[in-house]
Amino acid sequence: MSRSRSVGRRPGTGRHPAAPGGWALALCEADGLQAESDCVLLEELEPMSIPRPVSVPLPSPVRMSTALGMPPEQFSVDDEDSEELPEGRFLDRERSWLAFNERVLELAEDPDIPLLERAKFLAIFASNLDEFFMVRVAGLKRRIATGVATRSASGLQPREVLDLIWNRSRELMARHAAAFQQEVLPDLASEGIELVRWSELAEKEQARLHTLFRQKIFPVLTPLAVDPAHPFPYISGLSLNLAVVVRNPVSGHKHFARVKVPQSLSRFLEASPQRYVPLEDVMGAHLEELFPGMEVLAHHAFRVTRNEDLEVEEDDTENILKALEKELMRRRFGPPVRLEVEESIDPYILDLLVRELNITEAEVFPLPGPLDLTGLFGIAGLDRPELKYAKFVAGTARGLTDVESASQPDIFAAMRERDVLLHHPYDSFSTSVQAFLEQAAADPDVLAIKQTLYRTSGDSPIVDALIDAAESGKQVLVLVEIKARFDEQANIKWARKLEEAGCHVVYGLVGLKTHCKLSLVVRQEGDTLRRYAHVGTGNYHPKTARLYEDIGLLTSDPQVGADLSDLFNRLSGYSRRESYRRLLTAPRGLRDGLIARIHGEIAHHRAGRPAYVKLKVNSIVDEAVIDALYRASRAGVPVDVWVRGICAIRPGVAGLSENIRVRSVLGRFLEHSRIFVFGNGGDPEVWFGSADMMHRNLDRRIEALVRVADPAHRAELSGLIDLGVSDETESWHLGPDGAWTRHSHDAEERRLRHVQDLLIDSRQRRRASSSAR
Repeated sequence: MSRSRSVGRRPGTGRHPAAPGGWALALCEADGLQAESDCVLLEELEPMSIPRPVSVPLPSPVRMSTALGMPPEQFSVDDEDSEELPEGRFLDRERSWLAFNERVLELAEDPDIPLLERAKFLAIFASNLDEFFMVRVAGLKRRIATGVATRSASGLQPREVLDLIWNRSRELMARHAAAFQQEVLPDLASEGIELVRWSELAEKEQARLHTLFRQKIFPVLTPLAVDPAHPFPYISGLSLNLAVVVRNPVSGHKHFARVKVPQSLSRFLEASPQRYVPLEDVMGAHLEELFPGMEVLAHHAFRVTRNEDLEVEEDDTENILKALEKELMRRRFGPPVRLEVEESIDPYILDLLVRELNITEAEVFPLPGPLDLTGLFGIAGLDRPELKYAKFVAGTARGLTDVESASQPDIFAAMRERDVLLHHPYDSFSTSVQAFLEQAAADPDVLAIKQTLYRTSGDSPIVDALIDAAESGKQVLVLVEIKARFDEQANIKWARKLEEAGCHVVYGLVGLKTHCKLSLVVRQEGDTLRRYAHVGTGNYHPKTARLYEDIGLLTSDPQVGADLSDLFNRLSGYSRRESYRRLLTAPRGLRDGLIARIHGEIAHHRAGRPAYVKLKVNSIVDEAVIDALYRASRAGVPVDVWVRGICAIRPGVAGLSENIRVRSVLGRFLEHSRIFVFGNGGDPEVWFGSADMMHRNLDRRIEALVRVADPAHRAELSGLIDLGVSDETESWHLGPDGAWTRHSHDAEERRLRHVQDLLIDSRQRRRASSSAR
C-alpha cells in the first residue's frame, strides 16, 4: 500500500492579472482560468437529488458511423448500452475546482518541495482563487440575481452551490494563511529570508524605510476622506487598501478615510538584505504624514474582489473590437463578490465597508495579515537557486537535430523528411515553433502564413515574425482571439499592431471563441506549392512555453495542410465545412467524433479485440462524453483519465465506473496538453489538440484535434499517459465520493518519482548520448 493523504481530513487552518506568468495561469486555462489550477478531503457529499435526470441521448449508429467513416452495422446499440444511467453520477464542477486548488495548496505544504517553489505555490493558490471569485462566483451570483440559474448536473441548487463555495473557500483560505504563517514563513527565516512586520524592524531599518517612504511612496499616495462632502470612494478589484480612522483633535469628531496601496510598487520592501516588510506596514507607520494635524486612531488592511467577467454582444462582427473595449472599461466597476479583511479589524470599520460595498456577511473573509499573498511571487523570484527546482534548459526536438545544417536546423527540410512531434517544455519552443515561423518569415519562397493567436507575450517574437513576413510582401492572415480572458487588452494592442504592418487580421466567428492552436505556411517549391503546418495544444507564447506542458506537431502532410486551409477559410470567410481529413473540430463534429470512438471501443471489446480509452485533459465536465465513458466502463472497457483540474466523473462506482480510474498530476510545469487514445482493436488511434471536455470548448469555441499518423508518435503519447496514471509515479487519485488522495510514497515510504522529473531525466540522457556521438 502506498502512503496516502486524504484530501481534507486535516483541520481547517489565466490567471491573476498581477501575477508574473508562471502557472498561476492555471485557473484562466482551467478557467476556470487556467489551470492551469486540492489536498484535503472535502466534506462528505450530501445525497444528490435531481428531479429530472440529466439525460444524454446515446448517439445513433448512423451518427457514430458518420463520425468514424465506417458502416452503421458495426455500431449496433444493445439494450444494455441504452439503459438509463443513475442520477447523482456527476461530481459538482465548483466543488471539483476547489479541490483542484486544494491540490495546489498541498504542494505549498510539502516540505520535500524546494522552499521558494512552495512560496510560489502559495501565491498561485491565492491568484487562482481570486480569478475563481471574479469569474465563476460572480457569474453564479449574476445568474441567481437574474433568475436564470438552474440546478447543476450534480443535483445541487444554485444557492446550495454558492453556500458550498463560500464555506469551502473560507476553510481553504484559513488553511492557506496557516501554511504561510506556520510553515513557509519560519522555513524562509531559517534560510535567511525574513518577512517581518514593522514592529519587528530594527531602528536602522525603520530609518531606511522612512527615507524610502518620503522619496518613493508618499508622492504616489492619495488619501480619500469619507464625509458628507466626500462620498465613499470606488474600491477597484483586487486592490489592497488601508481603512483609516482619524480624529480631529479640535472637534473630537472621528472620520474614515481610505488609502490605496500602490500596485506599481513592490509588495514586500527590503528593509535590509534578505529582510522584507509588507508595503502596507510602511504606509501604516507614516499615516500621520498623510493626515497632518489629525490623530490616527486605527488602520486596517482590506481587499475587494469584483465581478470581472465580460459580456460582449456580437451581433455585428465589425463592432466586436469596439464592444470589447467598452466592456473592458465596465469591468473595473463590476459588483463586489468578496471582501478580505484583517482579523483584527475594528467592528465599526467592518460594518462601514459591508454597508458601503453592499455585500453579505457570507462574502466577508477575515484573515490574519498580511493579506494578498499573491505578493509572494516576488519572494519566489529571489536569486536563491538552491531553494528552487534545479535549472532545466530545453533542448532541440529530436526530429529537428537530425537535419544537417551549417547553423540552426532547417525546419522545412526536417518537416519534408518526417512529422516532428514536440513535447514542451522538454523540447525547446524557440528552436521549433518559433524557428518555424521565423524561417517562414525570412524565406523568399514562402508565399503565405496563416496563424491563430489566443495568448502571446508582450514582446512576442511570434508577432515580430508575422510583421516581418507582411512587410516583406507575404500574405499574412492572423486570427486574433481578442476575447481571451484577462488578455483582451493585450490582444487588442497586438491586433492593431499587426494591422498597421499589413497583416490581414480577423477576429473569428460571431459567438465563438477561436481557441485552436494552428499555423499554416504555404511555400513555392519548383512548380508546386507545399503546405507546412503546426498543430498544438498550447498558445504561441514563448514565455509560458517554458512553464506549460504541451504537445505540438510539425508536419508537411498534404491532408493536414488541406485541412488547415479549409479551416482557416472557414474562420476568415464564409464556409459551412464541418468534416475534415485528419482533424476533428468543434463546435460541430468533435464531441460526436470522440463519443463515436468511445463506443467503438465497446464494439471492439465485445468482439474480443484490444480496447481501451486513455484521456489526458485539463478538465472534463461534459455530460455526454462522461456518459459515454460510463457506458464503456459498464461494458468492461478500461478507461484511464489524467486530469489537471475539474473532473465531474465519479470513478470506481460499482456497476457504473469500476473500470475508470482518474489521476491528477501537478508540479513545476502546468500540465496543459489534451491527448485522446483509443485501442481501436489493436491499431491504436491517437488525437491531440486544443479542446478540453467542457461545454464551452465543445459548444462555444473553435477547437481542433489532429490525428497522429506516425506509429512511433502514437506509442510515445500513449506511453506518456501510462506513465502519468501509473501507481509507480506521484499523483492524486480520485475516489467515488469526490475526494482526492495523494500518492507520493510507496509501501516502503520511499518517495515516488514525479512524471515531470522522469521526462527531464529522459531528455538529459538523450542529449548526453547525442553529445557523446
